[in-house]
Amino acid sequence: MKRMRTNSFRWLLFVVIDVFSLLYMLFQGGKTAVMLFCILNGLLLYLGIGFWSGLRNAAGDRRIHHTGAKEPGSINLSAGSPVEVKLQVRIPGYYPVPYVIVRDKLERHNGEIVSFETSFVPGVKRSGEAHYTTPPLSRGMYRFLETECSTRDVFGFFEHKGRFLAEAKFSVRPRTVPLRGWERINRGARGPYSFASSSLAAKETTQINGIREYLPGDRLTRIHWNASARTGEWKSKAFERESLPRTFVVLDCWQQPGNPASAESFELAVSVAASLFQYGMRGNTTMGFFASSAVRAGFAPRGGEAQLHAVMELLTRIDADGREPIASAIGHAETLIDPGSIVFLITSSGTEEVQAAMNRLNKRGISPCLIQTDVRAGGIRSVRKGRTRDRGWPVFDISRLQELPSVLEGKEAAYDAGG
Repeated sequence: MKRMRTNSFRWLLFVVIDVFSLLYMLFQGGKTAVMLFCILNGLLLYLGIGFWSGLRNAAGDRRIHHTGAKEPGSINLSAGSPVEVKLQVRIPGYYPVPYVIVRDKLERHNGEIVSFETSFVPGVKRSGEAHYTTPPLSRGMYRFLETECSTRDVFGFFEHKGRFLAEAKFSVRPRTVPLRGWERINRGARGPYSFASSSLAAKETTQINGIREYLPGDRLTRIHWNASARTGEWKSKAFERESLPRTFVVLDCWQQPGNPASAESFELAVSVAASLFQYGMRGNTTMGFFASSAVRAGFAPRGGEAQLHAVMELLTRIDADGREPIASAIGHAETLIDPGSIVFLITSSGTEEVQAAMNRLNKRGISPCLIQTDVRAGGIRSVRKGRTRDRGWPVFDISRLQELPSVLEGKEAAYDAGG
């Protein structure tokens, strides 16, 4: 609105000047008056044609890539990585355009908008490329909004604008760290806190469950002779496997009021959950997931790439918007968690809420394992200092994502479930 008033005032000023030049030519006469009148009208004609500069019908294509992409066009990246954006802009028409300013907007899934501005000089064919690099992006789903192109006449009197939409969406997944191996997972079903539920690690029963391809090393007793004779290829018997405890990851999305470090601690908790889930699924572990966010999401324990992809997508867009403490929210996940399951409780909540949640899980015959995140180094350890270890529940304290492998593979703490 302000720009429209400014343009109207300028046009009114030019019209007044043109009227005075006309009166000057009519009453004064002479070559000077005629030349002045012709120059002013030529300038007005040039400025008027600028409204048909072609910017209103500008169009463009967007290309996105980032350093380290495994293949061209791949734009899935981890938190903290920048994105390189290239815009190929085309301007129809013949009006001379000295330069074009490009303003772009990138929107995150929670409504946050980041603006960018760059410029380019159109070539002979009235096209050009604008490119810029975003700052390191945080975890989330992103999409580009309308792109605005603008330019001014050579005198800088009027600004001409145009918009076009070059849709592009991409996701920034949570940061993860590779886990070299966790003794609690690798030791299988031996011990009360075993977290391996892989069918490959389960002990076989004597119940035949089908026929599979022969593998080198199979004993003669495993060979299915009838199927081998019928197909002409070696076939082996497939036996059912004993069921092992299910593994479940629970992420606490309740943000403690008045805690300035809770937002960073939540991001750390999301990265820990992603790293742990990724490690377990790639090790053929059957895993489930539950998040106590405002819109609660839960996945029953199962294996496969589809499960891993679904959970990683959820962790990409999840926010710390839980409406109740974890001790209350975990009740909504009890229908997904069977007794005898193993639960990783990842939280940055205080001692009282965590203690209530651990007790609630334990009463249902579920083996809990606590992973507490706090960006303040030593903040958690000081809370638990001097407490007894009567239940022996495993506890891991994480203050930085990089220390996750060493903490999980190191000596465990024991959580105080008493008072």
